[in-house]
Amino acid sequence: MKIDHNSPVPLHAQVETLIREMLKKPAFRDGEMLPPETRMADQLGVCRHTVRMAILRLVQEGVLERKAGRGTRIAKQSVKTNLSDWPSFTREMRAMGIKVEVFSIEATRERPPKEVALSLRLMKAESKLPVIRLERVRGHGGIPSVYSVSWFHPRTNLTGDEDFTIPLYDLIRRSCGIVPESSDEEVSAALADADLAAKLGCEAGHPVLVRVRTVADANRNVIEYNRNFYRADRFTYGLTIRRGGEAPQPD
Repeated sequence: MKIDHNSPVPLHAQVETLIREMLKKPAFRDGEMLPPETRMADQLGVCRHTVRMAILRLVQEGVLERKAGRGTRIAKQSVKTNLSDWPSFTREMRAMGIKVEVFSIEATRERPPKEVALSLRLMKAESKLPVIRLERVRGHGGIPSVYSVSWFHPRTNLTGDEDFTIPLYDLIRRSCGIVPESSDEEVSAALADADLAAKLGCEAGHPVLVRVRTVADANRNVIEYNRNFYRADRFTYGLTIRRGGEAPQPD
């Protein structure tokens, strides 16, 4: 980490930028405390007050949290999302003032595994042909939060060359003329294996929420089979259940 004392950028702003970069390291994402202010000041060649100003700014922003007697570390930012908000992850996050960051995105053509072929309701001949497979890692605040992989039914006519950085179902609606209408969902809990942990920037064994869904159009024709893996320390699911039938009568 280096500070440019000849730069017109204020020293505390430079320190803040360096701390943001430092927080991208896996150790700090997993809860490791920041070095003491005095040590950081010595390493950067600035006074302790400058480091404290930068840290307080990040605390006020919600990036860091300070605990008396323990130190400073990344704040646990658990986003509460709702199962009913399935059509657009990006829009749902935007509504909460969160900018979604795309860490990786890859579209390929692959022969679907048996489970996927069954979920897409592919005919026997169709199941032997490659379909579009979309793999994405997204998050917020510089931290990967969700890994998702989707397989699309051939009826979508996707080629894999589309701009998958835009909201997926908007893309399907505009490019394919298909309107996603319903989603059958299953949510469970699991522990990240080494491969998933690498994608989400966490340790193997880290708890994750697994959300599996099958998306269909208005005619109940399946168009997508999707698996999402959310870091449990970054997401909380909310679910509202309403009682059907007649309204309860007072005692």
